[in-house]
Amino acid sequence: MSIKIGIIGGSGLYNVGIIKDIEEIDVETPFGKPSDKIILGKIEGIEVVFLPRHGKNHQFPPHKVNYRANIFAMKECGVEYLISTAAVGSLKKEIKPCDFVIADQLIDRTAKRETTFFDEGIVVHAGFADPFCKTFTDLVYKAVKEQGVDVHMGTYICMEGPQFSTRAESNLYRSWNVDVIGMTLATEAKLAREAEMCLCGILTVTDYDCWYEGEEDVTVASVVENLKKNDKSMANIIKKLVPKIKYKRTCECKNALEYAVITPPDQITRRGNQQVNRVLLKRFIK
Repeated sequence: MSIKIGIIGGSGLYNVGIIKDIEEIDVETPFGKPSDKIILGKIEGIEVVFLPRHGKNHQFPPHKVNYRANIFAMKECGVEYLISTAAVGSLKKEIKPCDFVIADQLIDRTAKRETTFFDEGIVVHAGFADPFCKTFTDLVYKAVKEQGVDVHMGTYICMEGPQFSTRAESNLYRSWNVDVIGMTLATEAKLAREAEMCLCGILTVTDYDCWYEGEEDVTVASVVENLKKNDKSMANIIKKLVPKIKYKRTCECKNALEYAVITPPDQITRRGNQQVNRVLLKRFIK
């Protein structure tokens, strides 16, 4: 396939209608089915592949999303540039509800998720010091800023969920100088790195978490209300961003597995899942 740009996000982004010439396809991966049908289409005439992270009807909570199937399906569709959109809570007063944040670092506090494709007889240690592609992230930051919205670069902390933070947890994360908190991006980032994709995270702030005195505690109602406010802005950003993604990849992301595969090449074909090896490790197999 010629598709190079992938988008993972909420169903709100799909419903605003910026994706044209839509074709929906069922995909089966070695890790089961993705969250929903893969949506092939065009934004501003450019081919994209879209997947609603939680399913079109938001039926999968963050700790139950099949992240491996989602990212693997994107890889099989030819995705090289992956845009991950997500809602977050702010841990700093200056990062306000309805602001945008471009993730440039992350802390993973999850413990119950499958975060690697390589857990069957093959050892892979991919570098992850900078989890988001700097070239891609810089491009996205400029594109978002051009839309006239308040945008920040910041560190994202990923909690397990599905419950929101306690007040003690929220203040602990603030003491670590973290900017925003969410429940999905760290898992996607680790798998995208193993899939040698360039990843950027475009985050929309829905609330102040529960640390901010004078603010009501986080409620689903307040989060949903701010999500709806941000949908139109996010759609405009994606529409303007996609045509700008036309540079040749020279970053480390595209060769993330170059020195990461520890298992000898002549053993790879005999070990692990053969479909995974074919898609992700084909250039290492003799």
